[in-house]
Amino acid sequence: MKNSSNDYVTRVLASPQEVDAAQWNALLAQQGHASPFMRHEYLAALHHSGSATPGTGWAPCFVTLWRGAELQAACVLYLKNHSYGEYVFDWAWANAYEQNGLAYYPKAVAAVPFTPVPGTRLLARDPAARLALVRTLLALCRTQKLSSLHLLFGADEDIAACDEAGLMLRHTVQFHWRNADARYASFDAFLASLNQDKRKKIRQERRKVADAGVRFRWARGTDITTGDWDFFYRCYERTYLEHGNAPYLTRDFFHRLADTLPGHWLLFTAERNAQPIATSLIALSDHPARATDTNDTEPGASPGPRIAYGRYWGALERVDCLHFEACYYQPLAWCIEHGYDRFEGGAQGEHKMARALMPVKTTSAHWLAHPAFADAVQRFLEREGDGVDGYIEHLAERSPFRQDKP
Repeated sequence: MKNSSNDYVTRVLASPQEVDAAQWNALLAQQGHASPFMRHEYLAALHHSGSATPGTGWAPCFVTLWRGAELQAACVLYLKNHSYGEYVFDWAWANAYEQNGLAYYPKAVAAVPFTPVPGTRLLARDPAARLALVRTLLALCRTQKLSSLHLLFGADEDIAACDEAGLMLRHTVQFHWRNADARYASFDAFLASLNQDKRKKIRQERRKVADAGVRFRWARGTDITTGDWDFFYRCYERTYLEHGNAPYLTRDFFHRLADTLPGHWLLFTAERNAQPIATSLIALSDHPARATDTNDTEPGASPGPRIAYGRYWGALERVDCLHFEACYYQPLAWCIEHGYDRFEGGAQGEHKMARALMPVKTTSAHWLAHPAFADAVQRFLEREGDGVDGYIEHLAERSPFRQDKP
């Protein structure tokens, strides 16, 4: 259909196979977005593996803007009948709607399912196309009489376009480790930058794992074997089941990632007595120069920062401090050795500060169709935003880093 506010043609596609993967990835590469999470292969794996489908409450719409045969802007929008797997919590909003006899679901969500990693959500050739895309999303929500639109963990340019289009902004806090400024020569050099209490604590935690006879190995890309992936999934699934939930992601999802995006994955395996007992899976933003890794490089892609993303972990045995070793210390040591700029530890988790992951503000954008509820939510977000700013200031006073220079 023709977009009435500009000369773009809008096409809404129902599944990844209707979207040209090369055009999607080429447009994504122009954003300087080098993580795997918005790549066509990743989104297709979510869909075809049964992880994010209408049957699990994630009905995809690939909203695209065109000029002739050239893709100008694109976004994956999910129509949802629940709020699971988002990590920006709106359950209270849904409850308020229900208490007033209104339907909050279905709603529209522009996000990567089950993935609280900040990054591009609105692929666009320029700011004008990005703003047109936001307005197209709003028009689509109004036409389908949806209660709301939510863009989660957006990049700065996404948030700017949403703000210009009148969406409300909501801030949350994550914890990221930075190597870009210090360029630590070693893990010991990193420890030397911390105050004595934190340095001592980390050494004690690492010693507990080593004294328990646990050793680690890592594998990257195509060096991760099918057996490694199988063991990882066994650990991942068990962790979810121990918490009383089925895992969001299927084994087939990870099989597809290993097949289509191998170079973006780093797996740590903990072993004791030569037997694997735990794993942690890390996503990587850049692309190793390996002839065997296909579909990992796009023409014109910006190199950008080298980022590692802590994603999934699981264990078959309980060892004191094993989680910290597998999910923080091993990845940080690897990032230092391989010159990575940043390690993102995922959603929430104030305990991460003790491991030198510092608070970072992340932003989402929201639109509610009901004017009275939109006004109430806007007032709530203003109060919440002030609280987030105060929280970050409070955390900064508890910095784990030395105040003097080592």
